[in-house]
Amino acid sequence: MTVGFYSPLPPAPTGVADYAATLLAGLRQFGDVAIAPSRCDVALYHLGNNSLHAAIYRRAIAHPGIVVLHDAVLHHFLLGHLDERNYIEEFVYNYGEWHRGLARDLWRWRGGSGSDSRYFEWPMLRRAAESARAIVVHNPAAAAAVLAHAPTARVTEIPHLFAMPDLPGGGAVLRYREAIGIEPGDFVFGIFGYLRESKRLITVLETFAAVRREIPNARLLVAGSFASSDLERAATPLLSCPGVVRLPFLTEREFWLAASASDACINLRYPSTGETSGISIRLMGIGKPVLMTDALECSRFPEGAFLRIEGGMAERESLHHHMILAASMPELAREVGGRAERHIQQSHTVEEVARQFWEALRAN
Repeated sequence: MTVGFYSPLPPAPTGVADYAATLLAGLRQFGDVAIAPSRCDVALYHLGNNSLHAAIYRRAIAHPGIVVLHDAVLHHFLLGHLDERNYIEEFVYNYGEWHRGLARDLWRWRGGSGSDSRYFEWPMLRRAAESARAIVVHNPAAAAAVLAHAPTARVTEIPHLFAMPDLPGGGAVLRYREAIGIEPGDFVFGIFGYLRESKRLITVLETFAAVRREIPNARLLVAGSFASSDLERAATPLLSCPGVVRLPFLTEREFWLAASASDACINLRYPSTGETSGISIRLMGIGKPVLMTDALECSRFPEGAFLRIEGGMAERESLHHHMILAASMPELAREVGGRAERHIQQSHTVEEVARQFWEALRAN
């Protein structure tokens, strides 16, 4: 059996690329896997909610195989991929003729799609789900979204993988903290990855300013590139506030230095895209406590393995409370990180995840 593997790969600036490269190596322990061949026995397509997946999406529709759905929302991808007429027809295909007027409105106001909850409430998954031989997801929220669009779809839940990196030593981490202006004894919160509106960056920055007034040794490291110029303009004044350290998109080596230099990670998702965040898995895997939005996407993590932040109206108060808790009780934060590390290293190893993928490929 020859498996065709279709995905962005490094150095593409997306977590899907890093995930795919690791999975590719794991799958090759089981059999023949070719990158984007013209022909294969079974194709494995990695789909996400951005333009890097355009050619892969088209091929997945034309030549059905197994689809790995990294985001259970493809709405933003289709907004960027289709013109107005085709977008409206695609929306009608997903949700019926009676929603044609809504589709026109959503197209008209698409400039706010990064933060407008309506674009997350209509995932537009039907075409990908109906055409696929099977769909792989990483959590129950994504599975539910697929089945809502295609009730007869074959859906398999496989955990998001984690590969233990070659972590920098303690001395290198201390030198890195010093180089970016972090003092000994500072408690560092880190935000990593592609900075989009749904990661709640403005709320995090404003909440951090309040936390810093109560805990002067708190620091916030913000690393990554912006998804939109509007968000960048809104965030820029807050990024210059005391205690905030701004870093650009990080190479793999720099990422692990910055992750190791952090005491906790903030990785909120609201509205959600049904995503299991690779950033969260990576930070949990090295024993860092992660503050995550409490949602169905996180329901496979055991109690006490992350800090649950309420979404919606209670978000700001919940985030403030848990940031104060983590920074004022670092020993408790380390206990949470330890539970997270044990769970990830038991259930999310490359070998186990690759085995489950290979079984799904053989079955289809």
